[in-house]
Amino acid sequence: MNLPVAFQNKYRRLLGDEADAFLASFDEPSTSGFRSNPLKNGQPQATIEQSSGRVPYVSTGYYGSVNGKSLDHVTGWIYSQEPSAMFVGEVVDPQPGEKVLDLCAAPGGKSTHLIAKMKDQGLLVANEIFAKRAQVLASNLERWGTKNTVVLNERPDSLEKQFPAFFDRILVDAPCSGEGMFRKEPAGIEYWNENYPAECANRQRKILQSALKMLKAGGVLVYSTCTFAPEEDEQNIAWLLKEYPALRMLSVEKTPEMDDGRPEWADQNPELKKAVRLFPHHMKGEGHFIAKLQLTEQPVTPVKKKRKKKGRTNNNQLTKDERRLFEKWRTKYLPKCEFNNLVKFGEQLFAVPNEMPDMGSLKVQTPGLHLGTFKKNRFEPALALALALQPEQMTNHLDITKEQWQKYVHGDTFNVERSTPNGWYLLVCDGHTTGFGKVVNGIVKNFFPKGLRF
Repeated sequence: MNLPVAFQNKYRRLLGDEADAFLASFDEPSTSGFRSNPLKNGQPQATIEQSSGRVPYVSTGYYGSVNGKSLDHVTGWIYSQEPSAMFVGEVVDPQPGEKVLDLCAAPGGKSTHLIAKMKDQGLLVANEIFAKRAQVLASNLERWGTKNTVVLNERPDSLEKQFPAFFDRILVDAPCSGEGMFRKEPAGIEYWNENYPAECANRQRKILQSALKMLKAGGVLVYSTCTFAPEEDEQNIAWLLKEYPALRMLSVEKTPEMDDGRPEWADQNPELKKAVRLFPHHMKGEGHFIAKLQLTEQPVTPVKKKRKKKGRTNNNQLTKDERRLFEKWRTKYLPKCEFNNLVKFGEQLFAVPNEMPDMGSLKVQTPGLHLGTFKKNRFEPALALALALQPEQMTNHLDITKEQWQKYVHGDTFNVERSTPNGWYLLVCDGHTTGFGKVVNGIVKNFFPKGLRF
C-alpha cells in the first residue's frame, strides 16, 4: 500500500521496533466479519456454515463475508461488521432497560449490537448528523427488528438541549481520520495529511462536550475511533480527564492480542493504560481505539430549556377513524400485541418507545417501530413490523419456499392453495419472518417495499 511518507515517519517514530510489522500489515488483506442477531428466533446456520470461525471476544461474532442478498441478511438475522469494530459494543455493554445514546451511529453496526445486548428493552437513541447516512442507519435498524430504537438526524449540540443528564450510557464512535481503515478503505489515504488528525481531534472534543451534558451521574461514556492517531485517541482522553474531574477511567478487559493505551503518547497519565488499542499487526482485524469512562457526579446542573413544538413531533395524534382502523387490524391479526404511544408522521403510524421523552422540534428519522400506513379506509402493515415479530405472534402466518421468497423480494405475486383464507399473512421462510403478504383467492399480493426489491 502506498502510504504517505509523513504517515510512515510518524509511526516509525512512535512505534520504534514495532514499526516495520505495523506498516507491513497494511499490505495484508482486511478481515471481514458478521454478527448473528439474538433478537431473532433462531441461528443463521446457512451463513455460519460459510464462516471461518468465531470472533473470540464477541459471543455473536464470526469471521467471514456476507451475501447481501441472502435470506439471513435481508431478514436481519446477521449484520456484516468488521471484527475489531465489534469490540466497541462489548465495551459499552448496555443492559436491558437502560437509556442509551449512540451519538454518531451510521451506518448502524454498533447500534444493532447495542440494542441486541439490551434485549430490545429500554431505549436506544441512534443519531446521525448527515441525512442520507441517517436513512441508511434507520434501514439497518429496521431490518434488525428493534422496537425500542429512535433514529434522529441532529447535531450533538442540539441534542444536549433535549436530553440533559438523561442517558445511562453514551457511545461516541467519533468521526476520525480513519487511519485504522486504510487497508479496508484505501480511498481514505487521499484525505490524510499531517494536520488532519489534529483537525479531527478538535471536532471530537466538541462532540464529547455535548455528550457529557447528556450523561447522568454514574453513567458510562465510551469513546472510540478507527484511527491510530494519538491526537484523536490518548490525547483526547487526557484532555477529558483534565477538563472533567468528575470523570474516571474504567478498565477494559482485554484479550492477549489487544494492547493497552499509551500514556507516553499523551501526558504520561498511567490511567490511559486502561484504554485499549487494536493493532492489525497484533490481531485479526483493523485498527481501533476504545476508552471507557464513568461520570461520578454531575459537573453542572443541567437546565431544561423550553422547546418549540414545530415540525415533526410526537404530538401527531391519530383521528378516531385511524385509531379504529388500526385497532380493527391489530385485534384480528396481532391480538396478543399491545402498542403504546401511537403517533403519526404524515400517513405513517409508529409506536414510540415508552422511555422516549417529547421529541420537540428535533429532526426525527424514525420515532420508533414503524407499524404501517393509513390508506383510504384501510391500514397497511409495514415491513418493519413484520421483521420485529416472531411467527407465532401473528394470527395468520404462512410458510413459503425459498423460490417463493425469491419471487417476493423481486416484487412478484405467487400462488398458494386456493383453500387458504383471504387476509393478511406474515410470510415465513425457513423460520425467517420476511414481510407481509395479502392472500386474495389463492394469490399472495406483494407488499415488499419497491425500493428494496432485487
